[in-house]
Amino acid sequence: MTAFVLALLAGGLVGLALGSLGAGGSILAVPALIYLLGFSPTEATTAGLIIVIATSLTALLAHARAGTVHWRAGLLFAAAGLPPAAAAALLSTHIPSAVLTLAFAALAVLAGLRMLRRRTPSESATASAPRAAGAGAALGAVTGFLGVGGGFLAVPALVAALAVPMSAAVGTSLLVIIANALVALAARASTEVSLDWALIMPFVATAVLGAWDGKRLSGKVAPATLQRAFGTLLLAVAVSMGIGVLV
Repeated sequence: MTAFVLALLAGGLVGLALGSLGAGGSILAVPALIYLLGFSPTEATTAGLIIVIATSLTALLAHARAGTVHWRAGLLFAAAGLPPAAAAALLSTHIPSAVLTLAFAALAVLAGLRMLRRRTPSESATASAPRAAGAGAALGAVTGFLGVGGGFLAVPALVAALAVPMSAAVGTSLLVIIANALVALAARASTEVSLDWALIMPFVATAVLGAWDGKRLSGKVAPATLQRAFGTLLLAVAVSMGIGVLV
Protein backbone atom coordinates (compact mmCIF):
# COMPACT_ATOMS: atom_id res chain seq x y z
CA MET A 1 0.00 0.00 0.00
CA THR A 2 1.46 3.35 -1.02
CA ALA A 3 2.14 6.19 1.40
CA PHE A 4 -0.44 8.32 -0.41
CA VAL A 5 -3.20 5.76 0.20
CA LEU A 6 -2.11 5.35 3.82
CA ALA A 7 -2.33 9.14 4.25
CA LEU A 8 -5.90 9.10 2.90
CA LEU A 9 -6.96 6.25 5.20
CA ALA A 10 -5.28 7.69 8.31
CA GLY A 11 -6.77 11.12 7.70
CA GLY A 12 -10.21 9.60 7.37
CA LEU A 13 -9.85 7.81 10.72
CA VAL A 14 -8.69 10.98 12.47
CA GLY A 15 -11.60 12.95 11.02
CA LEU A 16 -14.05 10.23 12.01
CA ALA A 17 -12.89 10.43 15.62
CA LEU A 18 -13.05 14.22 15.68
CA GLY A 19 -16.48 14.33 14.08
CA SER A 20 -18.06 11.67 16.25
CA LEU A 21 -16.51 12.57 19.61
CA GLY A 22 -15.50 16.23 19.25
CA ALA A 23 -12.10 15.45 20.78
CA GLY A 24 -9.32 12.88 20.75
CA GLY A 25 -8.97 12.49 17.01
CA SER A 26 -5.90 14.67 16.61
CA ILE A 27 -4.00 12.43 19.03
CA LEU A 28 -4.25 9.67 16.44
CA ALA A 29 -2.68 11.90 13.78
CA VAL A 30 0.85 12.05 15.19
CA PRO A 31 1.42 8.27 15.59
CA ALA A 32 -0.13 7.73 12.15
CA LEU A 33 2.34 10.19 10.65
CA ILE A 34 5.25 8.53 12.44
CA TYR A 35 4.50 4.83 12.00
CA LEU A 36 2.52 4.78 8.76
CA LEU A 37 4.07 7.64 6.80
CA GLY A 38 7.64 7.68 8.13
CA PHE A 39 7.70 11.18 9.67
CA SER A 40 10.14 11.88 12.49
CA PRO A 41 8.52 12.84 15.84
CA THR A 42 9.42 16.51 15.30
CA GLU A 43 8.03 16.48 11.76
CA ALA A 44 4.91 14.63 12.90
CA THR A 45 4.11 17.03 15.74
CA THR A 46 4.56 19.99 13.38
CA ALA A 47 2.35 18.40 10.73
CA GLY A 48 -0.09 17.54 13.51
CA LEU A 49 -0.59 21.24 14.17
CA ILE A 50 -1.57 21.79 10.53
CA ILE A 51 -4.05 18.92 10.71
CA VAL A 52 -5.46 20.20 14.00
CA ILE A 53 -5.99 23.69 12.57
CA ALA A 54 -7.72 22.48 9.41
CA THR A 55 -10.04 19.98 11.07
CA SER A 56 -10.83 22.18 14.08
CA LEU A 57 -11.62 25.17 11.86
CA THR A 58 -14.10 23.09 9.90
CA ALA A 59 -15.77 21.91 13.10
CA LEU A 60 -15.72 25.42 14.61
CA LEU A 61 -17.67 26.84 11.66
CA ALA A 62 -20.37 24.21 12.21
CA HIS A 63 -20.58 25.01 15.94
CA ALA A 64 -20.63 28.76 15.24
CA ARG A 65 -23.60 28.34 12.91
CA ALA A 66 -25.36 26.40 15.66
CA GLY A 67 -24.59 29.14 18.21
CA THR A 68 -22.63 26.84 20.52
CA VAL A 69 -19.43 28.89 20.80
CA HIS A 70 -18.78 31.24 23.74
CA TRP A 71 -16.37 33.58 21.97
CA ARG A 72 -15.38 35.78 24.92
CA ALA A 73 -14.69 32.85 27.26
CA GLY A 74 -12.79 31.02 24.53
CA LEU A 75 -10.59 33.98 23.68
CA LEU A 76 -9.83 34.66 27.36
CA PHE A 77 -8.93 31.02 27.90
CA ALA A 78 -6.79 30.95 24.76
CA ALA A 79 -4.91 34.12 25.72
CA ALA A 80 -3.34 32.35 28.70
CA GLY A 81 -2.10 29.53 26.48
CA LEU A 82 -0.51 31.47 23.64
CA PRO A 83 2.91 32.22 25.24
CA PRO A 84 3.33 28.63 26.55
CA ALA A 85 2.26 27.27 23.15
CA ALA A 86 4.98 29.27 21.38
CA ALA A 87 7.65 28.43 23.95
CA ALA A 88 6.78 24.72 24.00
CA ALA A 89 6.77 24.57 20.20
CA LEU A 90 10.32 25.92 20.06
CA LEU A 91 11.45 23.64 22.89
CA SER A 92 10.08 20.49 21.26
CA THR A 93 12.37 20.85 18.24
CA HIS A 94 15.36 20.39 20.57
CA ILE A 95 14.02 17.36 22.43
CA PRO A 96 15.36 13.87 21.53
CA SER A 97 12.92 11.85 19.45
CA ALA A 98 12.65 9.08 22.04
CA VAL A 99 11.67 11.52 24.79
CA LEU A 100 9.13 13.23 22.54
CA THR A 101 7.61 9.88 21.59
CA LEU A 102 7.33 8.75 25.23
CA ALA A 103 5.72 12.05 26.21
CA PHE A 104 3.20 11.61 23.44
CA ALA A 105 2.50 8.03 24.50
CA ALA A 106 1.81 9.24 28.05
CA LEU A 107 -0.66 11.81 26.72
CA ALA A 108 -2.37 9.13 24.61
CA VAL A 109 -2.77 6.97 27.73
CA LEU A 110 -4.38 9.88 29.58
CA ALA A 111 -6.74 10.57 26.67
CA GLY A 112 -7.65 6.90 26.31
CA LEU A 113 -8.41 6.49 30.01
CA ARG A 114 -10.58 9.62 30.04
CA MET A 115 -12.59 8.23 27.14
CA LEU A 116 -13.03 4.85 28.81
CA ARG A 117 -14.17 6.46 32.07
CA ARG A 118 -16.82 8.45 30.13
CA ARG A 119 -17.31 11.12 32.79
CA THR A 120 -19.30 14.23 31.97
CA PRO A 121 -17.74 17.36 33.55
CA SER A 122 -19.78 18.86 36.38
CA GLU A 123 -21.42 22.17 35.53
CA SER A 124 -21.80 23.27 39.15
CA ALA A 125 -18.47 25.13 39.24
CA THR A 126 -18.26 28.93 39.10
CA ALA A 127 -15.89 30.91 36.91
CA SER A 128 -12.38 31.33 38.31
CA ALA A 129 -9.79 33.54 36.61
CA PRO A 130 -6.75 31.88 38.26
CA ARG A 131 -7.96 28.39 37.36
CA ALA A 132 -8.75 29.48 33.82
CA ALA A 133 -5.28 31.01 33.41
CA GLY A 134 -3.56 27.90 34.73
CA ALA A 135 -5.62 25.51 32.63
CA GLY A 136 -5.21 27.68 29.52
CA ALA A 137 -1.44 27.82 29.96
CA ALA A 138 -1.22 24.05 30.44
CA LEU A 139 -3.29 23.37 27.36
CA GLY A 140 -1.19 25.77 25.27
CA ALA A 141 1.99 24.01 26.38
CA VAL A 142 0.57 20.59 25.45
CA THR A 143 -0.53 21.84 22.03
CA GLY A 144 2.81 23.49 21.29
CA PHE A 145 4.95 20.62 22.55
CA LEU A 146 3.10 17.61 21.14
CA GLY A 147 1.17 19.07 18.20
CA VAL A 148 -2.28 17.98 19.41
CA GLY A 149 -5.45 19.93 20.04
CA GLY A 150 -6.10 18.59 23.52
CA GLY A 151 -9.87 18.84 23.29
CA PHE A 152 -10.22 16.12 25.92
CA LEU A 153 -8.42 18.51 28.31
CA ALA A 154 -9.97 21.76 27.09
CA VAL A 155 -13.63 20.75 27.42
CA PRO A 156 -13.60 19.89 31.16
CA ALA A 157 -11.31 22.88 31.86
CA LEU A 158 -13.74 25.31 30.21
CA VAL A 159 -16.65 23.85 32.17
CA ALA A 160 -14.79 23.87 35.49
CA ALA A 161 -12.77 27.09 35.22
CA LEU A 162 -15.02 29.40 33.21
CA ALA A 163 -18.44 27.84 33.89
CA VAL A 164 -19.06 27.33 30.16
CA PRO A 165 -22.17 25.13 29.70
CA MET A 166 -21.39 21.62 28.50
CA SER A 167 -23.55 22.27 25.43
CA ALA A 168 -21.09 24.99 24.35
CA ALA A 169 -17.85 23.55 25.73
CA VAL A 170 -16.88 21.51 22.66
CA GLY A 171 -17.45 24.38 20.24
CA THR A 172 -15.62 26.83 22.50
CA SER A 173 -12.71 24.43 22.95
CA LEU A 174 -12.21 24.41 19.18
CA LEU A 175 -11.61 28.17 19.25
CA VAL A 176 -8.97 27.70 21.96
CA ILE A 177 -7.33 24.82 20.09
CA ILE A 178 -7.08 26.77 16.84
CA ALA A 179 -5.52 29.81 18.55
CA ASN A 180 -2.91 27.69 20.35
CA ALA A 181 -2.11 25.64 17.25
CA LEU A 182 -1.67 28.73 15.06
CA VAL A 183 0.79 30.29 17.50
CA ALA A 184 2.69 27.03 17.93
CA LEU A 185 2.91 26.53 14.17
CA ALA A 186 4.16 30.10 13.68
CA ALA A 187 6.87 29.47 16.29
CA ARG A 188 7.97 26.29 14.52
CA ALA A 189 8.10 28.08 11.18
CA SER A 190 11.40 29.62 12.27
CA THR A 191 12.96 26.18 12.82
CA GLU A 192 14.43 23.83 10.24
CA VAL A 193 11.64 21.27 10.03
CA SER A 194 10.90 19.86 6.59
CA LEU A 195 7.37 18.65 5.79
CA ASP A 196 6.14 16.32 3.07
CA TRP A 197 3.16 18.28 1.76
CA ALA A 198 2.37 15.55 -0.77
CA LEU A 199 1.28 13.41 2.19
CA ILE A 200 -0.01 16.09 4.54
CA MET A 201 -2.53 17.53 2.08
CA PRO A 202 -4.39 14.26 1.35
CA PHE A 203 -4.30 13.51 5.08
CA VAL A 204 -5.96 16.86 5.81
CA ALA A 205 -8.49 16.45 3.01
CA THR A 206 -9.81 13.08 4.20
CA ALA A 207 -9.70 14.22 7.83
CA VAL A 208 -12.05 17.09 7.00
CA LEU A 209 -14.35 14.77 5.03
CA GLY A 210 -14.16 12.16 7.77
CA ALA A 211 -15.27 14.71 10.34
CA TRP A 212 -18.58 15.13 8.51
CA ASP A 213 -19.04 11.35 8.38
CA GLY A 214 -18.23 11.24 12.08
CA LYS A 215 -21.09 13.60 12.85
CA ARG A 216 -23.50 11.27 11.06
CA LEU A 217 -21.98 8.26 12.84
CA SER A 218 -22.52 9.89 16.23
CA GLY A 219 -26.24 10.00 15.50
CA LYS A 220 -26.38 6.26 14.81
CA VAL A 221 -24.02 4.80 17.42
CA ALA A 222 -24.24 5.35 21.17
CA PRO A 223 -21.61 7.88 22.39
CA ALA A 224 -20.44 5.46 25.08
CA THR A 225 -19.72 2.81 22.43
CA LEU A 226 -17.73 5.27 20.32
CA GLN A 227 -15.76 6.45 23.34
CA ARG A 228 -14.88 2.89 24.35
CA ALA A 229 -13.76 2.06 20.81
CA PHE A 230 -11.53 5.12 20.39
CA GLY A 231 -10.32 4.97 24.00
CA THR A 232 -9.18 1.38 23.49
CA LEU A 233 -7.52 2.34 20.21
CA LEU A 234 -5.63 5.19 21.89
CA LEU A 235 -4.37 2.89 24.65
CA ALA A 236 -3.18 0.37 22.07
CA VAL A 237 -1.39 3.12 20.15
CA ALA A 238 0.24 4.41 23.35
CA VAL A 239 1.49 0.95 24.32
CA SER A 240 2.89 0.36 20.83
CA MET A 241 4.71 3.71 20.89
CA GLY A 242 6.18 3.01 24.32
CA ILE A 243 7.34 -0.47 23.34
CA GLY A 244 8.84 0.88 20.12
CA VAL A 245 11.01 3.31 22.09
CA LEU A 246 11.99 1.08 25.01
CA VAL A 247 12.64 -2.20 23.21
